[in-house]
Amino acid sequence: MNSKERMAAAMNHETPDRVPVMCQLALGHYFLNCAESASQIWFDGETFAKVLVELQRAYAFDGILVNLPGRPPNWTDYLKSHEKIDDKEHLCWNSGLETIFPPDDNAQSYQPGRAPLERANYRAVDIEDPATYRLSGYLWNTSHAPGLWGIDPRADLGDPAAYPAWFTSTLKATQRLAPETSVHAEVFSPFTHLMELFGYEQGLLALIDEPGRCHKALAVLTRTVLAQVELYAACRPDAILVSSAFAGAGFISRQMYEEFVAPYEDEVFQAINRCGSKSYVHTCGAIGDRLDLMSQTAVDGIDTLDPPPLGTVRLREAKAQYDERFFFKGNLDAVNEMLHADDPTFERAVEERIRIGMPGSGYILSSACSVAPHVKPDRLKKLAELAARLGKY
Repeated sequence: MNSKERMAAAMNHETPDRVPVMCQLALGHYFLNCAESASQIWFDGETFAKVLVELQRAYAFDGILVNLPGRPPNWTDYLKSHEKIDDKEHLCWNSGLETIFPPDDNAQSYQPGRAPLERANYRAVDIEDPATYRLSGYLWNTSHAPGLWGIDPRADLGDPAAYPAWFTSTLKATQRLAPETSVHAEVFSPFTHLMELFGYEQGLLALIDEPGRCHKALAVLTRTVLAQVELYAACRPDAILVSSAFAGAGFISRQMYEEFVAPYEDEVFQAINRCGSKSYVHTCGAIGDRLDLMSQTAVDGIDTLDPPPLGTVRLREAKAQYDERFFFKGNLDAVNEMLHADDPTFERAVEERIRIGMPGSGYILSSACSVAPHVKPDRLKKLAELAARLGKY
């Protein structure tokens, strides 16, 4: 089997030749382990596709998550200046924004004077009027594509035709470079968009103070996500991940999850499934108390599955209860078992997940959350070696 076939078999609960391996790497890991500059990796779609495939091959992963949208090919035309100060890249844009790249972490964008990016006021925003929230810091979620270039406002209202052709360019480039690898696209949950729109502190207050306004906003933001699903689905990815990182129990209650997250994500999962792709959801931290709510949606798989102490999911219990319902990806503690553990502890953890996850198929060996920037490459290569030795069906 090649990697694409191996992943497809696991996601469909069919029998692959061995347990597949696929980790999402933190952007800082690419910055530290690839020759290209952080700004090139972040803002140049072709470069990002290149390094995605480079490290996928280096680590013998069976899948690639394309977790940044495409970029304008002429993105450097929007730059006023670009310099390196100490160990950080500083990009100043014609718009007045500044983007700073630490050597091992995500880019951070600021307004002039290093002021935080502006967020919408949940008490005043008219969610049907993008002009009231088309702010410097909010466009398609976070600073992945800040408002540095002209975007048709109809994109905010869920019109796929309003998106530029370059939006899917990184996904297409990755598919072209890795035709035998399972290539996945990523969209953000409507709930994540809501939190990014208002800012996390104000977003949580809005859930309590203005639940009706939040539901109206979530309905509009769902249209945005559905438009992106339609665009990505036309490229025929092997799966589409819905990133819903902040919907775990450490952030919102089970009741809030049921009200503000599950119904809107379910619309997205259904759309992905109608397009013929597999859907899965990435939620960090404690999700053991809401796996049953996830099972009531149309999602095909669950990502992360943080084990204690980071989360509340024990793989053996999840497999026993939901093995036929979901495919599972993850459960390796990204901090205590992958970053800080000694080699014997790391290998025991991997062996345990393979032993528990492989019966009945439906398991993809992976870190629970993103691989931390400073995890050693040799440790990541060991994942596929152990899967090849211990995970054969």
